[in-house]
Amino acid sequence: MKGLKIIVLAKQVPDTRNVGKDAMKADGTVNRAALPAIFNPEDLNALEQALRIKDKYPGTTITVLTMGPGRAAEIIREAMYRGADDGYLLTDRKFAGSDTLATSYSISLAIRKLSPFDIVIAGRQAIDGDTAQVGPQVAEKLGLPQITYAEDILSVKKGVITVKRRLERGVETVAAPMPVVITVHSSAPECRARHAKYTIKYKHARSLSELQDTSEDYLQLQKDRPYLLIREWGIDDIDADLEQLGLSGSPTKVKKIENVVFTSRESKVLSAADGDIEYLMKELIDNHTIG
Repeated sequence: MKGLKIIVLAKQVPDTRNVGKDAMKADGTVNRAALPAIFNPEDLNALEQALRIKDKYPGTTITVLTMGPGRAAEIIREAMYRGADDGYLLTDRKFAGSDTLATSYSISLAIRKLSPFDIVIAGRQAIDGDTAQVGPQVAEKLGLPQITYAEDILSVKKGVITVKRRLERGVETVAAPMPVVITVHSSAPECRARHAKYTIKYKHARSLSELQDTSEDYLQLQKDRPYLLIREWGIDDIDADLEQLGLSGSPTKVKKIENVVFTSRESKVLSAADGDIEYLMKELIDNHTIG
């Protein structure tokens, strides 16, 4: 089978383990500049699934698509270090404040511009929102079949992809025609580490904005090694309707962000002996955990 064209949707997210008092702006949006930024964990699971397909089918290409500020180019580089081929950064001040509806609108326009493709794959959800809405919304806007909660891509044959899904009470195997949108569950295999060869090859990969902030002759660099350019698209590049972007196109509003810290308390070690089980049941009933 010929190689496939895969688009991996990825997001640079604030590290929600370090939410502080400055995590939210006055307008109800997340203050991303105040939080450490990381590669969204489930998007890394999705990248690994794409890389496994690339390993199996020579000629397959992986393009990473992300939306965010200029610094989001970091996760495109990180994906390239692991085996992705190139990447596009949707960045424009007019994207700021986008909820899942506005985000999926912008991403779907960018995907259409990258057509043709065989598979769009993303993490199930981002840790800064936990909505699991963007992937399915993108599929709906593109009019494509979708498979959610994917744990393993089992086969790709004759235009049909077969996927194992992880559900609350078990697993199921489903098939769908391509092109298709897939969202990957956190139970999927973790992404492989950086590859030394790719790290050396792409360590100088930069977006145009990043290159303009350096003293390098970036025009010559583009000419000599075009594979090092991380492309940037704004709203004009994807022909977006301004009314459907940013805060104006986002009906969802964040009212409050809280940092919830779980602390460990006294623990007890019990055996399987009848006496220990009876003791545990009595304690749970006494403190009204059960009963």
